[in-house]
Amino acid sequence: MRQAQLWRYTIPMDTGVVIRDRRLKMREGFVVELCEGNQRGWGEIAPLPGLSTESLEEAQAAALRWLSGWQAGQASELPAQPSVAFGLSCALAELSGELPEEANYHSVPLCTGDPDALFSLLQGLPGRKEAKIKVGLYEAVRDGMVVSLLLDAIPDLWLRLDANRSWSAEKAAQFARYVPEALRSRIAFFEEPCKTPELSLAFARETGIKLAWDESLRDGHVAISPCPEVNTVVIKPSLTGSLQQVQAWVNQAHACGMNVIISSAIESSLGLTQLARIAAWLTPQMTPGLDTLSLMQAQLLRPWPGSTLPLVSPSELELVQ
Repeated sequence: MRQAQLWRYTIPMDTGVVIRDRRLKMREGFVVELCEGNQRGWGEIAPLPGLSTESLEEAQAAALRWLSGWQAGQASELPAQPSVAFGLSCALAELSGELPEEANYHSVPLCTGDPDALFSLLQGLPGRKEAKIKVGLYEAVRDGMVVSLLLDAIPDLWLRLDANRSWSAEKAAQFARYVPEALRSRIAFFEEPCKTPELSLAFARETGIKLAWDESLRDGHVAISPCPEVNTVVIKPSLTGSLQQVQAWVNQAHACGMNVIISSAIESSLGLTQLARIAAWLTPQMTPGLDTLSLMQAQLLRPWPGSTLPLVSPSELELVQ
């Protein structure tokens, strides 16, 4: 006999979280539990305001329709909404034992503000030093100076950069002028520096800095195909679709000789621990980008190793079904 439950959660965020010019004060989403016999599977459905195509209300309606059919024994296709398809597919994968337990809880630290804090953190890291910096939040000249300073001060540092398509060609050129050519080889990749893929490709050709596709891939503006300027594909599963869709993109990218990074869309600790398992399973050679739990004020259902944030259990959540 099949049973399913859906809870709604709300977790307060740190005050400084901004997504596409929108301040995110609360992270909202759903936890789904599927039960069949003695087996149980959990998933998180969490559309991200400003980036997801579906609203929270649309996600709830789609999830409830699918869950109703699943409990009736129907083998319905997963909903079209990416966050819903991903959360339900994770619950199904746990239910069937398809999602391995082994996880990669190492994550590249994320810096969105103070470079001094990042410098202190990196100095104490063992092994390969790697960090991600969100650029485009300040002036391009400042971003170039910060990147140059960090790469020059820490000779074994590699940086992942992300501008979220915020720069014009002129802004991107201003950035590049402040990063000496000798340091650019330690920029592991630059996610979407410019407003269009064409401008980003021109920037890569002019500077020698390799690109990573993220939003442009999800939007359908680019495809996964061999490209000398692009060495990485960044996949945010909650914004991409089902676990099967994620796996297909990973396989396509690997076939093209590209690296793949599994990245967070600010999921709760439940979603993050599942992303850590997916990363260990599908991209075992790459450190994922899951350093977003510190933006929240609580964990959900499953703890992230080492986190001291309070843990919220299902009994504390609002039961939808």
